[in-house]
Amino acid sequence: MSIFLIYDAENSEYLLRPLGYAALAVLLLALLACIFLFAGKHSSRKMKTTELVFCAMAIALSTVTSFIKFVNLPYGGSVTLFSMLFVSLTGYFYGPKTGLMAGVAYGILQLITGPYIYAPLQVLLDYPLAFGALGLSGFFHKKKHGLVTGYVIGVTGRYLFHVISGYVFFAEYAPEAMNPLLYTLGYNLTYILPELILTALLLSVPAVKKAVGQVKRQANAS
Repeated sequence: MSIFLIYDAENSEYLLRPLGYAALAVLLLALLACIFLFAGKHSSRKMKTTELVFCAMAIALSTVTSFIKFVNLPYGGSVTLFSMLFVSLTGYFYGPKTGLMAGVAYGILQLITGPYIYAPLQVLLDYPLAFGALGLSGFFHKKKHGLVTGYVIGVTGRYLFHVISGYVFFAEYAPEAMNPLLYTLGYNLTYILPELILTALLLSVPAVKKAVGQVKRQANAS
């Protein structure tokens, strides 16, 4: 058995060993270092430090709010207190490069705090790629309605990665005689869609939009 993982036959999943947690922690720190070194390539050291601090705060806020669950589904997935919003804001503040790296870092942190490991590709789809997709918001950071549009696109990207993972690895959980693809499409929608709608409504409130815009200006102040 790997020095990083141990197999739990009773639950048919892999569990992280201490060295596995340590390896993920190192990877998380490496990603944060990449945000500092490569994001804002032509920015001053002060600006890079500000960017790193804002990204770290966003990842921390997303992690904390991910534990505040209004709905928790039996096979994974939950409706949380706007947890996807904070990490998607890193893309809206700093563009896709920083947003994607911050999203991947958040995905690794989710893997550390609540791992479900069935297969290597499943882990890749459900954690770094799914949560990394929230950084797609960065492609809309200069658009007029980029705040809401970017968030919706980022969450949709996360949804699609979970759907692929569900169809490939967890089709057996589909009810008898039900198409596994339809099942995973519907299952993931039951927790993704409510939080998406609630957050999009929140971001449409003029006072909230104004507050986020002000924070964005502060985050980019040199």
